[in-house]
Amino acid sequence: MMDNFLKDIRYAVRVLTKNVGMTAIMVFTLALAIGATTAIFSVVYGVLLRPLPYPNPDQIVALFEVSYKGGNMNLADPNFNDLRTLNRSLQAAAEYAMEVTSISGGAEPVRAGIGEVSADFFKAIGVQPAIGRGFVAEDQRRGAAPVTLVSYDYWRQSLGGSTTFSQFKLKIEDRVYSVVGVMPAGFHYPPDTDVWFPRELDEINTSRTAHNWHGVGRLRDGVTLARARADVEAVGVRVVQQYGEGGDFSMRGFNLMPLQDSMTGRSRPALLILLGAVGFLLLVACANIANLLLSQASARERELAIRTALGANRGRLVRQFLTEAMLLCFLAGGLGVLAAWWGVNTLLALAPKDLPRLDSISINMPVLLFALGISFAVAVGLGLFTALRATSGEPRDALAEGGRDQEGTQSSQRIGRAIVMAQVAITLVLLVGAGLLGRSLLRVLSVDPGFRTERVLTMDLAMPLGDDPASKIRQLGFINTLFERLRVVPGVEEVGGTSDLPLDGGLSDGMFVELNPSDVPKHMEDFEKLFKDTSRTGEADYCAASDGYFRALGIPLIRGRMFDESDTESAPHVALISESLARVRWPNQDPLGHTLEFGNMDGDLRLLTIIGVVGDTHEYSLETPAHPTIYVDIRQRPKGYFTVVMRADTDPSSVFSAARGIMRELAPDVPPRFRTFSQVYSASLGSRRFNLTLVGVFAGTALLLAMAGIYGVIAYSVTRRTREIGVRMALGASPTNVLSMVLGQGMRTATIGVVIGIAGSLMLTRTMQSLLFGVTATDPLTFAAVALALAAVALLACYLPARRATRVDPMVALRHE
Repeated sequence: MMDNFLKDIRYAVRVLTKNVGMTAIMVFTLALAIGATTAIFSVVYGVLLRPLPYPNPDQIVALFEVSYKGGNMNLADPNFNDLRTLNRSLQAAAEYAMEVTSISGGAEPVRAGIGEVSADFFKAIGVQPAIGRGFVAEDQRRGAAPVTLVSYDYWRQSLGGSTTFSQFKLKIEDRVYSVVGVMPAGFHYPPDTDVWFPRELDEINTSRTAHNWHGVGRLRDGVTLARARADVEAVGVRVVQQYGEGGDFSMRGFNLMPLQDSMTGRSRPALLILLGAVGFLLLVACANIANLLLSQASARERELAIRTALGANRGRLVRQFLTEAMLLCFLAGGLGVLAAWWGVNTLLALAPKDLPRLDSISINMPVLLFALGISFAVAVGLGLFTALRATSGEPRDALAEGGRDQEGTQSSQRIGRAIVMAQVAITLVLLVGAGLLGRSLLRVLSVDPGFRTERVLTMDLAMPLGDDPASKIRQLGFINTLFERLRVVPGVEEVGGTSDLPLDGGLSDGMFVELNPSDVPKHMEDFEKLFKDTSRTGEADYCAASDGYFRALGIPLIRGRMFDESDTESAPHVALISESLARVRWPNQDPLGHTLEFGNMDGDLRLLTIIGVVGDTHEYSLETPAHPTIYVDIRQRPKGYFTVVMRADTDPSSVFSAARGIMRELAPDVPPRFRTFSQVYSASLGSRRFNLTLVGVFAGTALLLAMAGIYGVIAYSVTRRTREIGVRMALGASPTNVLSMVLGQGMRTATIGVVIGIAGSLMLTRTMQSLLFGVTATDPLTFAAVALALAAVALLACYLPARRATRVDPMVALRHE
C-alpha cells in the first residue's frame, strides 16, 4: 500500500509539473482563497469561539437588570445587593465599573484604565494575584486604607517590576493608594484595565434607579445556565413586588448570560457575515479549479482509457486523482497559511478599535487545524469530482474519440457551464452585499451630525476631583486658567470644553423632573415620589459643556442665550437643552425659564433654569437619531473627566505641542491625550468601513475569478469546436455570425447565473439587514446596478475568445478532416 502511495505521489508530481503554468495558477488561486478564509476564521475564533482565559469560563456570567422596555441594563446598588443575597445559583457575584483616568506615583504619570470592583469580583472571574496578595475584608469597607492591585504590564513598565510594594503610592483622583499585589500577565478585565481598587471605599447609592454598575457572577458547580436564569428571574419578581416599579428607569427583573456572549454579542452578526462571504469566495475559487481540472482530465481521456484497458480499475484511477488533488491543495494550503499570517496582521490594523478581544486573534493551533481541514475538504471534493467525471465514460468510446483527436465531450462542456453559472451566481451575491454596504456608508456620510469636524482639535484630560467644595473651586480655577492660556496659542480661534465628546462613546442618560422653585421637596423621600409622577418627568442625556464648546463645533443656538461669564458657580445654575428635547417635552411652548432637577446625574440637587435651545447633535453614532439632551455649564458643575476642544487654522502638531507644554506647567501629573476631531469622526465609522472593505475585497476577487472562469470555458469551447467553426465559415458563415454564436453561448450561461444569483441574494442579504443604514436588503437600485455590471464583465470575458473564433482559417481547421 505504501509503495503504491509513493508511486501515486511521484506520478502526481509529474502530472502537475508537466504544465507548470496551469499548476501555478491553481495553487495561487487556492492559496488566496484558503488564506483569506483562514484569516477571517482566526478573527471569528479569537473573538467569538475562543474560550475566555479563566478557569471554567463557561460558569462565568454577566448580570443585568431588565428595563421596562425589556432590554438589559446596568445594576443599581440596592438591586444588586438583593440579587446577591437572594439567589441560589451563584457561588460568587460582584459589581464593577471601569473608566480611564490619570495615575501618578509610578515611573511617570499615565492615562490608564481603572476598575472599581466589589467583593468576590476576582472569585467570580477565577483569577487571583500572581505576586503579593488580593483584597481582604479589611480593605473592603468604608473608611479603609486605600489599596490597589495592578496589572502585570503596569507593574513592569511603571513600577519597574519591584516586589517592594511599600515604596509605591499611586495617586488616583483624590486618593493615594498602596499597591498590595500584581495580577497575572495578560489579565486586564474589565477590558484595558491596569489598576483595581475596592468598590466598598465609596458610599453605596441607595437609589434603585441609579444604574451605574456592571455585574459578573460565577455559577455553582452543576448549575445550568437555564436553571440560573430562572433563579434570578424569580429573584427579580420578588424585588419588584416588594419595591414596585418606579417609572421608566426602574427594573422589571434580572437576567444573566454567558460573559463571553455579553462581550462579543454586538460583533457576532458582522463577523459571521464576513465568514460567510469569505466562504463564498472559497466556493468561487474551487469552482475555477474544478473547471481547470476538468479541462485537464478531458485532455487525459485517452491516457485513462489505455490504463483501464491494461487492467486499472476505476478505484485505482480515482485514488490517483485524489492524490493529485491532495498534493495540489496541501501545497496551496501551506502557502495559504503564510498568506493568512500576513492577512491577520492586516486585519488587526484595519479592525475597529471597539472590536472586542483583539488580543485573542492569532494564528494558533485551532486555526491551523481549520486550515488543514479546509485544505483536506477541498482536496477530497475536487479530487472526487474530477475523478468521477473523468472515469465515467467507456474506454472504447474514449479511444475512438482519441483516434479522431477530439478533446472533451458535450457532457464535460455542460458541467463546465454549470460550474460557471454557480460562479456567477455566488459572485453576484457578494457584489450585492458589497453594494448594499457601500450605499449604507454613503447614506451614513450624508447624515448631518449637527456639528463640524474640520479644524477641530481635542485634548482629553482626567483630573482629580473630590466631592468637597474646595476641590470644585480648584477645578474651576484650573479650567479658567487652561482656557485662557490656550486661547493665546498662535492659530487657535476658539476654546471650549465638554464632559463627553460626540461620537466618542455617547452620553450618560437619566430621568429629570420639572418643578418650580417653590415646590422643591425638603426630603429625599419626597423626591422619589416626584420621580414617579410621569407628568413631571422626562428622559434626557446629560452633558457638561462650556460656551466655547458650542462655538468651536459650530452647534447653533436656536433660541435664548448661551452660557456666559455671569454663570458662575455661586449664581443660579442654568441649562441649555437640545432642539429635540424642546420639541418632545414642550411642544408648541417656549421652554425658556422652565426649571428642572437633574441631580441624579451629578449629585447636585440645585435646580437648573433653561436659558437656551441649541441644535441637535448625533452623540452616539451617525446612524443613531439625536437624543434629547440637557447641557449644564461645566464652570458651574465641573467634571474631573473632560475634553478640551480647540478650533485652529494652523498645523495641529504645533497646537498640540503648545498645549502639552501648558499642561506640563499647570498639571504635571495629568497626561493629556491629543486627537483631531476628524480622527474621532473617522473612528466612529470604523466598523462599517471594516465590513465594507473586506466584503468588497472578497467580491472583487470573486469577480476576477468568475471572469477567468467564463473566459476559460468559452475559450476551451472555441478550441474544441475549431473544426465546426471552420466548416461553418467554409459554408458561408460570416465572422459576425460566428461572433454572435459564441457570444450567445457565453451570455446564456452568464444570464442564467445572474438570475440564480439575484434569487439567492434576495434570500441571503436579509441576514445583513442589521448592518445596513438607509437602504433595504432588497434595494432595487443596488440589484440592478450589480446585475448590469456583472453582465458587462461577462460580456467582456466572452468577447475575447469569441473574437479569436472569428479569425479561424477554414483551410487550417479542415486540413486534418
